[in-house]
Amino acid sequence: MNEEEAWRYADELRDRVRPPQFPDRWFDLTAFGTGDTWTEAFRAAIEACHEAGGGHVRVPPGTYLTGAIHLRSNVDLHIEADATILFSTDPADYLPAVYTRFSAIECYNYSPFIYAYDQENIAITGQGVLDGGAGPEHWWPWVGTPEFGWRPGTPHEADDWAELQRMAADGVPVEERVFGTGHYLRPNLIQPYLCRNVLVEGVRIVRSPMWEIHPVRCENVLVRNVSIYSRGPNNDGCDPESCRSVVISGCVFDVGDDCIAIKAGRGPDGRRVGVPCEDVLIEDCDMRYRYGSVAIGTDTTGGIRNVFVRRCRWGGPGLYFGLYIKTNSVRGGFVENVFVKDIEISELTKEAVSIDLYHGDGHNGDDPPPIRNIHVASVRSDRTRSAYLLRGYPEQPLREITIKGSSFARVQRADIVSDVERLSVTDVTIGK
Repeated sequence: MNEEEAWRYADELRDRVRPPQFPDRWFDLTAFGTGDTWTEAFRAAIEACHEAGGGHVRVPPGTYLTGAIHLRSNVDLHIEADATILFSTDPADYLPAVYTRFSAIECYNYSPFIYAYDQENIAITGQGVLDGGAGPEHWWPWVGTPEFGWRPGTPHEADDWAELQRMAADGVPVEERVFGTGHYLRPNLIQPYLCRNVLVEGVRIVRSPMWEIHPVRCENVLVRNVSIYSRGPNNDGCDPESCRSVVISGCVFDVGDDCIAIKAGRGPDGRRVGVPCEDVLIEDCDMRYRYGSVAIGTDTTGGIRNVFVRRCRWGGPGLYFGLYIKTNSVRGGFVENVFVKDIEISELTKEAVSIDLYHGDGHNGDDPPPIRNIHVASVRSDRTRSAYLLRGYPEQPLREITIKGSSFARVQRADIVSDVERLSVTDVTIGK
């Protein structure tokens, strides 16, 4: 795929990923319950909407405390301006455990706050707020670091995370990988799983326990005009994983980890499932904080291809990387056909372009990932540590890397290049 073909394909992708349509039926949440908690009202309103053949569940102005919300086919959860869905901080409100992924490994765990499994034509829309209620008192301490509220003697996820990885490595069936009660693996905020025709539009997301928007093995996903402000641990903004046909447009990311991270399963579990993430378009987004602006990895085991990024703004104090392709020979998989253009960078603490096979575990596995056909053009950067860092392996170099027509001002150190074949850097200015 060359540049001309790539951007033509990106336009076709944008045109074919259309929002689902819903019948003009409206179900007001307040008609299905009152009181201090609204979990049952959400369940009943969504079920009534679904059974009627679809439509919109309206969340009017006000604050609605709830546990897990499970969407059904043909239902739009519409959160009006001045409405807030406030999620409970009691882990019991996210039981029974559901089929999910924690850090790219399949298991049964606490339900994501808004969850759908094997549904089609679903949406979360409106100008309201999704408030995960997380912070140093709730959910974040489970990560196990004092920065986020953990104190000696309080629970954290290290033992459960180690056990889940062991189960995956040993081939334990997923139905036996049951966490939840008495365990400490944080749920994601929004997760459609094995769904088709998904829309998340307009809402504001704050205080998430972990990843905010995490579609898994979905097809035709549109995330647009969403703003996310959640600087907690592992608070990635949007993580399409093993999905096909995804468009992320017009969003703002001010988050505690990668703004967007494209994933495809991890390690032995990723090899077992073997589903790539492909055909992802990211356009007209603001990435403000914290690690990768657009990250590909770390979970690349199923493979990632056909990623297009254009007309985005990256930068701010505390934002690390721009394009950040990160994997290693333990994770494996492949990354190919990544095209980036028309990017404005105000400030990054590290590289504008980083493609690094020594991320995390380094070179300690037997599955060196092929990385090929990466094109970056028309980047205008005002401050970075380096313009680019490119590190392959001697036996598996990076291949066909192009950086062109770009300018990088106020660069603090020299670029790093090792084990790269067919590197082309043309019409690029780098200044100190």
